[in-house]
Amino acid sequence: MSEAQTHLPVNTWIPVSWQEYLQTLAELLNVEEKHYYYKGHMRLEMPPFFSDHAQDYMTIIFGISLFTTLKGIPATGLDHTTFRKPKLEDCQPDVAYYFQKHVQSVPSGTKIVNLNRYPAPDLVIEIAKSSLLDDLGTKRSLYEDLGVPEYWVVDVQNTQIIPYVMGDKGSKRVHESKVLPGLAMGILEQALRRSRETSQSAIGADLFSYL
Repeated sequence: MSEAQTHLPVNTWIPVSWQEYLQTLAELLNVEEKHYYYKGHMRLEMPPFFSDHAQDYMTIIFGISLFTTLKGIPATGLDHTTFRKPKLEDCQPDVAYYFQKHVQSVPSGTKIVNLNRYPAPDLVIEIAKSSLLDDLGTKRSLYEDLGVPEYWVVDVQNTQIIPYVMGDKGSKRVHESKVLPGLAMGILEQALRRSRETSQSAIGADLFSYL
């Protein structure tokens, strides 16, 4: 997506009303883009065009799927799904997960997850390259306000995962997942590094032995 296509700045927060935001989304219906709304500001993001971004995206999903399968943890993953508190907040994280008792919280076929009706995801993940500072800053505050218990930022440039546990008093960094007990970030970070030099099947074999 280019600025010429949208006539609006991308990868930055701009002040708009909720109705202006919805009108913009209606005009961009057939354009691939991510969109966010927070504190009276809208952000549109260009889709990533980097292979390392795509590799990390697949590796993280594969790692979580393998871990939850081996540990018998009920899990439902959603990618590029819109989560919304009407008139207040809107987001499209790269990946979101519901675990345990929440796995069937959102009915099949739901286009937009209304967080006034359904619970927030247990885990939200953003795969960050050009958007890293925003993912660590404003978006983290957005997910705090939405009531997301845990938030990971995957730093593509440095093959690093920056996880936060959310609470009433803000968020704090952790080294091991709280919503997926026993899953150390170091294991997934090693898989991210390995993805730069080997196949996903080889990474799977490594993860299987570690998990």
